[in-house]
Amino acid sequence: MLHAVIMAGGTGTRFWPTSRAATPKQLLSLVGDSTMIRQTVDRLGDLVTPAQTLIVTNQRLVGPICKQLPELPATSVVGEPCKRDTAPCIGLAALLVSRDDADATMAVMPADHVIVAADKFQAAMRQATAMVENQPDQIVTFGIRPNYAAEIFGYIQRGEELAVPNSVAPSYTVKEFREKPNASTAAEYLAAGDYYWNSGIFVWKAKTILDALRERQPATLAHLEKIVAAWGTDQQEQVFTKEFTAIEAISIDYAVMEHATNVAVVEAPYDWDDLGGWQSLARLAGTDDDGNTILGKHLGLNTTSTIVRSSDDHLVVTLGMKDCIVVHTPDATLVANRNDEESIRKIVKELEARGWDECL
Repeated sequence: MLHAVIMAGGTGTRFWPTSRAATPKQLLSLVGDSTMIRQTVDRLGDLVTPAQTLIVTNQRLVGPICKQLPELPATSVVGEPCKRDTAPCIGLAALLVSRDDADATMAVMPADHVIVAADKFQAAMRQATAMVENQPDQIVTFGIRPNYAAEIFGYIQRGEELAVPNSVAPSYTVKEFREKPNASTAAEYLAAGDYYWNSGIFVWKAKTILDALRERQPATLAHLEKIVAAWGTDQQEQVFTKEFTAIEAISIDYAVMEHATNVAVVEAPYDWDDLGGWQSLARLAGTDDDGNTILGKHLGLNTTSTIVRSSDDHLVVTLGMKDCIVVHTPDATLVANRNDEESIRKIVKELEARGWDECL
């Protein structure tokens, strides 16, 4: 049986001041008419039922997510007591789905991706699921054919093409995973033609990922097993907090994917974007003749290559600006160099240091 696991614990700091701790980007309508997490669940279609959908987030977002997704059982939304990256999140999900389905197949995905053409996404998911069912120890990921030399994504180098019956997209062995490159290396990857952007979406047997964690991260798995042993008892929250807090934070890429040898990549037949920050809105929403991306009420004079987002019909006027990000919310305004988007994270840390919690 296929189970969908949606990772929704991020804080979306690069979308500050629109994204806040209580309403991070996955709960916002940044692209399209519905929120990112609503789009992620809707995109699954009939691949899974609500009972086969598990969302792992942080504790304070459990209520808001349940409110946005009323069709899900309350038990389908799990709130972590602290942030420990993707490997503990995925390991916990694998243990939970395995309780009632020992042969569970998992489709794991973040809650903040923009994917166009849900039918193509579902078809690719069915192909990946069939690949795992036919070879239960296989891990399948999805690669995005790059159309520019991106420095903000990890890369997958493909190997030999695989013969997959009834395929909707070509599949290959994975030769190597590569971290986010610098500009020159990204250009080399693009020119080589055998590299994909790493989408961070996976399909595998729950047993496969648990075996990998048992081999590579035994201490992490031991903590998680104690949590699940207490699941549904009156000790659940106490054990969850104690054991999860004791886990060392590590991503699934470092914990498992870098060491795995049984990995295949499906070339995604759908359009994809990782909604990582304000720059991604320019890619998705497009630009005007001056290279500006405008979301809201704006008057621009001698303004080029600038991203503007305004709320509540508030007028933003820019004069003589180039390569900027301007974001207005009712209680905070950001004006930043477009080429220094990563430093928006530093703003959040500085707000924390100053105790300005009302702005977080």
